[in-house]
Amino acid sequence: MADKATVKNAMRRLLDPLAAALERAGATPFAVTVAGLLVSLAGAVFVARGRMRTGAVVLLAGGLCDVLDGSLARRMGRESAFGAFIDSTIDRVTEIAFFGALVVHFAGAGAGPLFRIEALASGGTTPDPRIALLLAALAGSFLTSYTRARAEGLGLECRIGLIERPERVGILAAGLLAGGVVLDAAILALAVLTAATSVQRIAHVRRLTAGRGLPR
Repeated sequence: MADKATVKNAMRRLLDPLAAALERAGATPFAVTVAGLLVSLAGAVFVARGRMRTGAVVLLAGGLCDVLDGSLARRMGRESAFGAFIDSTIDRVTEIAFFGALVVHFAGAGAGPLFRIEALASGGTTPDPRIALLLAALAGSFLTSYTRARAEGLGLECRIGLIERPERVGILAAGLLAGGVVLDAAILALAVLTAATSVQRIAHVRRLTAGRGLPR
């Protein structure tokens, strides 16, 4: 099976003609990054309003911009530390937007088919359990990114992990497209897998730093 780097490079080659077209049109990497952010925020609005399939398509379009800005920057020789920083920051904004949109949607809806539960009291309702799972998935997503960033800030390699942003986007998009039990299962999978990835990276850094002091 191809590793993640191989798949990523294949995707970049596939999108290279589109990046070339953007370059000829005079687009800049930053403009593509901002366009991706705006597209993603629009997708989150669709999700909050219950239009899951439309939101999934827009989420994938925003993800496409996320790949294209890097490809365009490489083509134009405009890769920079700030570009990488702002790209990563916007990725976090996008995740907040989509997970938050689902929380907003589920806060006004009944429990989903996979997590249907009885009311705590006669005539009462319980919060949708998917909300707690979404918060767990969001926390796990941030921890996954933070553990890598903090490790690399200490000069350590930390690219391992069960699930990174491309996989998170893929799982979420598949759940939004299918809806129902599949969406519930996707939310549960994201909560579990992001937590597992965070633990995996913490253990990896622990092994790398065993017996070492703080860097000077």
